[in-house]
Amino acid sequence: MKDYPIDGVLDLHVFDPSDVGDLVPEYLRACHEKGLTRVRIIHGKGTGTLRRHVRDILSDHRLVREYETAADESGWGATIAHLHPSSSDDESHSLG
Repeated sequence: MKDYPIDGVLDLHVFDPSDVGDLVPEYLRACHEKGLTRVRIIHGKGTGTLRRHVRDILSDHRLVREYETAADESGWGATIAHLHPSSSDDESHSLG
């Protein structure tokens, strides 16, 4: 994922819709590697096609614990994915 910040926010408006099938899983993996457990995916409202595609990806992704519609001003224009903690996070919690 060249030159795109891995900060837990993925705005799909700047990408071609045909790239979403590869882009979203790669972004989730990159966020997980950085220890992020909450990822905001901005897909827009539109016809709902992109939202459904994103949610299909999230439903089948092994790193995703659950997902929900964003509860802020973007409403159903964004989806929040909650990732499973990385194994290093689990180890640090069990050591304490």
